Amino acid sequence: MKTRIITGIIFIIAVIAVASCDTDMEFKRYYIGGEPIYRQRCQNCHGANGEGLSSLYPALNDGTFLKTNKNLLACYVNNGIKGKIMVINGKSFVGDMPANDIAPVDIAKVLTYVGNSFGNKMGTFSSDEVSKQLKDCK
Repeated sequence: MKTRIITGIIFIIAVIAVASCDTDMEFKRYYIGGEPIYRQRCQNCHGANGEGLSSLYPALNDGTFLKTNKNLLACYVNNGIKGKIMVINGKSFVGDMPANDIAPVDIAKVLTYVGNSFGNKMGTFSSDEVSKQLKDCK
């Protein structure tokens, strides 16, 4: 009986360890893949460190804004923003952000990179999560 209990506990620990490892691997894959996309498509306006550009382009180091609008971020990246007034930390931004014609998996990667860089800690944005959000874009 003791052997079965010990074997069961070891099995459960092994399953948890494998699941945790898969989650870490997925995060690293998305995060590492998101950096070059950010550098190519976002950095010119939002800065190398997500600091933004004065009152023209908002900073991406505001975790509160990102967390509050987490369900809209994929839509912003995919469809862009045209003339919409956004208020972030009491600062107004009016202007255009170009649409990005990239696959949902690439949007997930860049959001994972931004969401976990510049002082942000938001975890992984999965491709499935982004695809669902894109269907709900208005």
